[in-house]
Amino acid sequence: MVQTNRYPLRELEGRLGGIPLEHDVPLAPLTTFQIGGLADLLVRPRTPEQLLAAVSSARELGIPHFLLGRGANILVGDRGFRGMVIRCDVGGVRFLDDCRVEVGAGVETYPDLIQATVSRSLGGLHHFVGIPSTVGGALWQNLHFLSPAPRRERTLFIEEVLESAYLLTEEGELKVVDTEYFEFGYDDSILHHRDDVVLSATFQLSPTPIEELRTVIRENLAWREERHPDLWLYPCAGSIFKKIGGIGAGRLIDECGLKGHVHGGAGIFHKHANIIVNLGGATADDVRYLIDLARETVLRNLGYELEPEITLIGEFC
Repeated sequence: MVQTNRYPLRELEGRLGGIPLEHDVPLAPLTTFQIGGLADLLVRPRTPEQLLAAVSSARELGIPHFLLGRGANILVGDRGFRGMVIRCDVGGVRFLDDCRVEVGAGVETYPDLIQATVSRSLGGLHHFVGIPSTVGGALWQNLHFLSPAPRRERTLFIEEVLESAYLLTEEGELKVVDTEYFEFGYDDSILHHRDDVVLSATFQLSPTPIEELRTVIRENLAWREERHPDLWLYPCAGSIFKKIGGIGAGRLIDECGLKGHVHGGAGIFHKHANIIVNLGGATADDVRYLIDLARETVLRNLGYELEPEITLIGEFC
């Protein structure tokens, strides 16, 4: 149970302006891994104003906080999170003209945003079909997808279609920034290094025949189905490790004979060695065991040091 004397709850609730403040919330159902303990506190802002109130309140009252989208690319500890989780549910899809769309940070890129843009024959975001993410999360990690051959075998990044974003800076300033501000890299952006919060983003898209968009969507979904787990059957957080100098971590882990290795309720996926899946009842410690095993084995056998791509949140046993 949350220790009520740990947080200034009355003052916090007053600052939140009516946003429900939940106590002792299980985080596992809010992540794609389906793993994680309780959050002491949780709020679900649905408008930019509510998101501003939640983040500003946590900052001003010194409450540890974590901004959560759809819970991909993270592993929450079995002992949960001491502080306030801010689950971003900020919605809104608004077409500014024939090619530009402004989107709330909590809108899911797939299916919501992609369906909305493809229905208007607008291309650019359709490449990211099947990847679980909110718009805010997509900017945080510079969402990317390796487009399969023979169409275009190259990695496509969300930065390529981003025009601008409206955000709250870590200094408390509201401002509109352009793509350059984010200093995008592979699985990286300024949001990894500053406590900025995206409120909305504007994308510049390209008019494209709708059948062409649908063809790419079918190809990309088929490509993902061959290599990635169905989250309904195998909950996971996506790729665990970053590439090393263009070499896929999955290939290195596979070379070490670890594909399919199981520990507790977690396993290294049998189709893609850079993905760890929840086989049923997995704990965060089960996953961390496999992460450490992969890192130690690859370093010992091949001399490469794997760097995790996922973020570890909260307290671990």
